[in-house]
Amino acid sequence: MRQDHGKHDWACWKSEVITKWANNSWRFKMENAFEISISNSEKDKPLTLFFKQKDRLSALHPDMSDTMIDMKISRKCGGELEHSIKCRCVEPCSTEDYMNAMEDIITRTRIGKTWTKIPMESKMVPKISREDRIPEECVKPSLLEVKDTLLENLVSHQS
Repeated sequence: MRQDHGKHDWACWKSEVITKWANNSWRFKMENAFEISISNSEKDKPLTLFFKQKDRLSALHPDMSDTMIDMKISRKCGGELEHSIKCRCVEPCSTEDYMNAMEDIITRTRIGKTWTKIPMESKMVPKISREDRIPEECVKPSLLEVKDTLLENLVSHQS
């Protein structure tokens, strides 16, 4: 490709790549990747998550401003995390301030994190059968056992 076009700056190469690869199926893949990806602050680091989403949006909409990209990413976070980021970043806010606020909120607070139940180890709680837990004298006898004892008592009294 370089032999065909000669030596050019990055802007020229970027426009060539966009004209060659930016077709409808590629746009659909990028939009899907943006919509499907859920911000999971426990698995992903905040900055990598932010940059992935920002790269996807800027590839889809190169004319979109940075503040619009930041707002779309914050809407994707949703809930309390979105609200706390918007409260920290007063308009107009630079992308750097936005990233710092997002990272600070995710790393220092529990906002945006889900509660997970920690399973107890089997070593901590020994499994005890019902017979071991309840003494024999406290266990209610079954109806058949009661019937058998009554019959035995009747037979022993009659003889």
